[in-house]
Amino acid sequence: MAKSHITNSYFADASKDYVYKTRISVYDNNFGGLLIIKKVDNKQHRVVFTTEMGNKIFDFSFYTDDFKVNYILDDLNKPLLINILKQDFKVLIKEDISISNAYKTNNTHIYKTTINNKEHYYFVQDTILNKVVRANNGKEKVHFLFSEISNTIAKHIEIKHNNIQLQINLKSIK
Repeated sequence: MAKSHITNSYFADASKDYVYKTRISVYDNNFGGLLIIKKVDNKQHRVVFTTEMGNKIFDFSFYTDDFKVNYILDDLNKPLLINILKQDFKVLIKEDISISNAYKTNNTHIYKTTINNKEHYYFVQDTILNKVVRANNGKEKVHFLFSEISNTIAKHIEIKHNNIQLQINLKSIK
């Protein structure tokens, strides 16, 4: 294995505000609005989800080794859901990823890594990250699909959980 790290360049530019029209479906609840992801500095990202009118749904701060809930709507303020959102957004914003194994199939490189004690597989095709899968015991639990990629921005991101009714769709508007 030649590489020991890979880089996720999505959400890595501190000079940009990443703004996505967002739909989150969790069980029978649907939330729509704007998701703003901002790299504050080398050690912090801020992830804020608001309604289109500007009311906060949640506001999280991610630090190198820490996470803080600045605000979350009462309907979503459940430890299990917060933990799942924390894991999902950590995967999206994590830039420097240590890999434990690498595979190649056709023209896709697959890199195995561990984030929050869970196995993740990063699929890179022609130097572009287009998919991340979290797996457990060989079964896909969550997939992150990146499409309509331009430079270091995925204009469309889908996060779909297979073991619970949770789906997050992000469409870039900036």
